[in-house]
Amino acid sequence: MVVLDFGGQYAHLIARRIRELGVYSEILPGDSPAEEVLSRRPGALVLSGGPMSVLEEGSPRPDPRLLDSGLPILGICYGHQLLAHALGGVVRRSPRAEYGGTRIIRRGESRLLEGLPDEFTAWMSHGDVVAEPPPGFSATAISESGLIAAMEDPDRGAGVYSVQFHPEVAHTEHGMDVIRNFLLSIAGLERDWNPVSRIPSMIEEVRGMVGPEDSVICAVSGGVDSMTTAAIVHRAIGDRLHVVFVDHGLLREGEAEGVLRALGELGIRNVHFVDASDRFLSALRGLTDPEEKRLAIGRTFAEVFEEVASRVRGAKFLAQGTIYPDRIESGASGRGADRIKSHHNVAGLPERFGLRLIEPLRDLYKDEVRRIARELGLPDYIVDRHPFPGPGLAVRIEGEVTEEKLRIARRANAIVEEEFVRAGLYGAVWQAFAVLTEGRWVGVKGDRRELGRVVIVRAVTSEDGMTADWYRIPHDLMARISKRITEEVPGIVMVAYAATSKPPATIEPYRAARPPSTRPSPCR
Repeated sequence: MVVLDFGGQYAHLIARRIRELGVYSEILPGDSPAEEVLSRRPGALVLSGGPMSVLEEGSPRPDPRLLDSGLPILGICYGHQLLAHALGGVVRRSPRAEYGGTRIIRRGESRLLEGLPDEFTAWMSHGDVVAEPPPGFSATAISESGLIAAMEDPDRGAGVYSVQFHPEVAHTEHGMDVIRNFLLSIAGLERDWNPVSRIPSMIEEVRGMVGPEDSVICAVSGGVDSMTTAAIVHRAIGDRLHVVFVDHGLLREGEAEGVLRALGELGIRNVHFVDASDRFLSALRGLTDPEEKRLAIGRTFAEVFEEVASRVRGAKFLAQGTIYPDRIESGASGRGADRIKSHHNVAGLPERFGLRLIEPLRDLYKDEVRRIARELGLPDYIVDRHPFPGPGLAVRIEGEVTEEKLRIARRANAIVEEEFVRAGLYGAVWQAFAVLTEGRWVGVKGDRRELGRVVIVRAVTSEDGMTADWYRIPHDLMARISKRITEEVPGIVMVAYAATSKPPATIEPYRAARPPSTRPSPCR
């Protein structure tokens, strides 16, 4: 399955849902030439959402030849409007924008909506609407406002279907049934995707790239992505793998020791460990802007890495734990999509050192990487550890990073994780952590007033980090976390909780902000 990305925030979620159903999926820019799309030999196409309007000049369009390719096609939100606009229907600004949960009412027979109840709730987010379906299409569902919510023409090629709502989000009732109907009943695709089965081919790919005298450098951070990459490369070339682990002093409690222990358990012998904490702290001195801090960490890492890499004889390759969402977030896949990450792992280093890049996990999502990691024998404390940003605790500290702030942030983060583990809820969330703010609050300790700092606790649920919902933390757990932080971490007198999802907020707090768009979005 190929998902054509027109810049919507849910393109990855669509691809993930497809893979969950056992069908391999890839994302390509929405305006990709037909030759590039068809070279993937897709069994069907999905046209994703997007932030622009089909009525707007310069808005992205699919190659017209794809609409006549004979492949089954499913349009979602902006893709729904695109199909109507391109095939002779009428798209207008909606008389009323629809956002959030919306009641959907079926009308007549529909292959796409087969088996669904006559009414269900779906997630809407649009400002444009299909006012008239194209010739040959029938409207198969309307919203509670009477607007077209689904349409189809089963006789056009192998069938063209579209929905205004988002079947891929958890808020849509029976959304997976809609996607399943399209994949299996309409497109007839086979459910043969299993990421674990790709381990032998990934190992062989590395062996085929690396010459018999060549060495590979792999930078690990302790996260499951880079550690799994190291395990795959080690199985492929053995001791010609050189792992570089730089402790930038911004890690979680006990993280450096855990990473070194895990590398030993994997049998990786050539480990170059560098404690560069003082060097990174010096580079961060005086910096308060989130982006400046990120760039300083990236520059310092490159300098340290270069010093270590220059001592590895025969190094021709750099192995990196890039996963599929990283490739999109570090450089958007389609015109109109926002670039989100300014710093990813060791981006830029291959060009700097003349190294060829090895990225065995480049087509996988985080949950798929974890399945592979377990199969490769990585310890649970690596596989199950919550994701952690490359710049480390610097992302969770507002303002300048100092030794005092690091001590506070590190201990507060450890308390949050410890209490989630104790409550048996660590695996129920994507991430749970503490953020140290510059805010001050008057506290009372003993019989004295004390001006102290404010910590924000953040916990979210997610499947791939692309979208996330804030976790409804049990009150007794929140009480224990708050009590421990204020009692055990000097200088903290107030603990708050972050109750905002992604979007509109990111998961991690202190990243560079983009200027807000003033353009209304028809499908966000």
